[in-house]
Amino acid sequence: MTNSDTKLNPVQFINITASNAGQRIDNFLLSLEKGVPKSRIYRAIRKGEVRVNKGRIKQTYKIQLGDTVRIPPLRTAENTTPTTVNDHLSQQLTDSILFEDDDLLVLNKPPGIAVHAGSNIKQGIIEALRIIRAELPYLELVHRLDRDTSGCLLLAKSRKALLNLQQQMINHDLNKRYLTLLRSSWTGQQRLVEQPLQKNTVSSGERMVRVDPNGKQAKTVFIPIETFPQAQLTEVVLYTGRTHQIRVHAAHMNHPVAGDDKYGQRNFNKDMKKFGLKRLFLHAWKLGIRHPTSGQELLLEAPLPEKLQSVLQKLKESS
Repeated sequence: MTNSDTKLNPVQFINITASNAGQRIDNFLLSLEKGVPKSRIYRAIRKGEVRVNKGRIKQTYKIQLGDTVRIPPLRTAENTTPTTVNDHLSQQLTDSILFEDDDLLVLNKPPGIAVHAGSNIKQGIIEALRIIRAELPYLELVHRLDRDTSGCLLLAKSRKALLNLQQQMINHDLNKRYLTLLRSSWTGQQRLVEQPLQKNTVSSGERMVRVDPNGKQAKTVFIPIETFPQAQLTEVVLYTGRTHQIRVHAAHMNHPVAGDDKYGQRNFNKDMKKFGLKRLFLHAWKLGIRHPTSGQELLLEAPLPEKLQSVLQKLKESS
């Protein structure tokens, strides 16, 4: 590593607070150093570059209140996480806050922004918020939304709140409802799709999900709200949270989501563009949770974005 790299990424010494106590050291480093490959973090632990209270530890070590963790430079100059947020994104995210208290922060996520950094994304919503809200000692995503999906995004402001909400997810206690526009319509009431989903990667490196008997169990309910000549506004109840679940289940029914370039229908997408649709019509509309501290039932709602409302209005006018 060059001197310039060392200056950009100095050794850090972090004192563990109550919000992180009890967490495994590898998981702590993975949450702290988003975008750094797991292999790099495990190598640093194995070689003794990561130390706790000046001593070597194993990756299974659980950090304790008052521990001092030595973290070596884990990034090169080329992939250093940005330390600033541009004014437009900062204002956009600040204006998107739907609810906040000592335990939770809920955003009406704007479309087109990834929730976290990845191989080709240096800064996502969580990284940006940690900079914008630098006064917060802890901030972590409870769940994810696809980059092109808008709506309710839940973040925890303490590890205790995170674990509580994640347990609610595991127990299927979260009430997750979406609004989407599907191709054509069907007669009758709601439709239940229970088809297992399997992630795989195509030759281009793009991640695809498909219905596969060897995949993970997935359950989605589609409820018609309003029908147009070419499309149907539909409420979706999500009982599991698999990657691209709504989009793949909708396509499996032969009623793909409007504006879906990956699993959708090209001619349908082309027709919807005539009504002003320039994005995936998928919005995380409502999120029902039990507050992790008070136990109170909360129903959070993100209004449908104006651009999607405009598409619906144009569909009505053409009917």
